[in-house]
Amino acid sequence: MIVRSSVPTSRGRRTRAALLQAGREAFEEHGYDAVRIDDVCGRARVSHGTFYTYFDSKEALFGEVAAAVVGEMFAASVVGAAAAPGDPYARIEAANRLYLRAWAANSRLVRMVEQAATSEERFGRLLLELREVFVRRGAEGLRRLQEQGLADPELDPRLTAVMLGGMVEHFAHVWLDLGERADEQVAVDHLTRLWARAIGLTGTSGSREEDA
Repeated sequence: MIVRSSVPTSRGRRTRAALLQAGREAFEEHGYDAVRIDDVCGRARVSHGTFYTYFDSKEALFGEVAAAVVGEMFAASVVGAAAAPGDPYARIEAANRLYLRAWAANSRLVRMVEQAATSEERFGRLLLELREVFVRRGAEGLRRLQEQGLADPELDPRLTAVMLGGMVEHFAHVWLDLGERADEQVAVDHLTRLWARAIGLTGTSGSREEDA
């Protein structure tokens, strides 16, 4: 029986981080099914026994890698408060660009999580968590615009965020995973125009340029 300390040492944290990084690299390069625990141990330069000090199985390691990816995608796509204050069109544009770049950095692992979700409920929950943070952010943004009189007041904020978020997510998959050819700036521009028009966004730099 392995007894794990509830308070990891600095060395223990470094070892665990090395195993997570090694697992992530192995999963990205070879796919979930092809990776063995020995492969991860070799990359992290630890023994087989050391692996089990931190993780019960390859599945447990993959679960933590997947959770980390969800957090990274959310953090990487956050539009800072200083970005285009007072210009919602520019903020939507920035959010779309950051989302596409976050997807590009993590698309292979996201697809692995989607595949794993067909057989394991916890991975399905992870995907729902990933989508929920983007849906919540989009719904809150639309609600603020409606309160300011800049967006269609009859739209349901959550449903709209689900639908428009699905548009961006699907495009990211088709573009980055299936090879649809498009320049990043052109793609971001189209996504932003479609999003802004769908919510009836008015009084922004983007709409003024189109009306000029």
